[in-house]
Amino acid sequence: MQVDLLAGTVYAPATMTTRSPIILVFDSGLGGLTVFAEVAKARPDARFVYAADDAGFPYGRLSEEALVARVRAVMDRLIARHAPDLVVIACNTASTLVLWPLRRRFSIPFVGTVPAIKPAAEQSRSKRITMLATPGTVARDYTRDLIQTYAADCRVNLVGSRRLAALAEAQLAGAPPAEADLRAELDPCFVADEGGRTDVVALSCTHYPLLLERLRPLAPWPVTWLDPALAIARRVVQLLGQPGRIPMDDAEALAVFTGGSGLTPALRQALAARGLIRIGVEALPVA
Repeated sequence: MQVDLLAGTVYAPATMTTRSPIILVFDSGLGGLTVFAEVAKARPDARFVYAADDAGFPYGRLSEEALVARVRAVMDRLIARHAPDLVVIACNTASTLVLWPLRRRFSIPFVGTVPAIKPAAEQSRSKRITMLATPGTVARDYTRDLIQTYAADCRVNLVGSRRLAALAEAQLAGAPPAEADLRAELDPCFVADEGGRTDVVALSCTHYPLLLERLRPLAPWPVTWLDPALAIARRVVQLLGQPGRIPMDDAEALAVFTGGSGLTPALRQALAARGLIRIGVEALPVA
């Protein structure tokens, strides 16, 4: 048995069954692909559904009430259609608000994505860390509580980027953003004073690692970049158990979009390169 302390629920590992588990990875857009990649490595025997609520993207424009209602409506449809054994909410903005409502509504386990404040504080030598996130995540009381609990001895620089998630989507869709646009979003992350300078940047939106190889050279000095995907994959294994036998039929993972208007040939190629060959649209209007 596994106990999810956050949800107060006991789950039986999926390896106790003979069939492969179905894992649903959910995000407002394409940022969750970074999480999907690590979870797929950790449970190669699983059947995957990657769901992007692109009709509602970006979530940062929604009020808290509208966001909770939106995710609940999308999740109702996805769970009814795909019957997952576990759901990963691969979106910081959504996770800070919807995990509790979803756990109350459904009996299956949910794994969220939270700002990596604790590991950032643990790894920082200068005790000057930056959390790069969406404005919504930066503004949440949940984020402030994490800082107070785990990083009280640090100077935490909260940077709410309004454009970086969209720039990451453009990069994946075959329209790489200009370096100047990336630099404008990244420059506020780096702070130096008489006591030291930023040495850890926590990427607190799952979209941002999609741009990491382009962001690294723009840093004015070396820093540690924290990507939450590995920690999420470890949590999935804790809840579902170790991998079982890989299915002989080697079923392809499925990508589902609630809008689908941005499915360019370049994006389809990028999805296929990540193992998402089957692509469907389950239309849901914008909230």
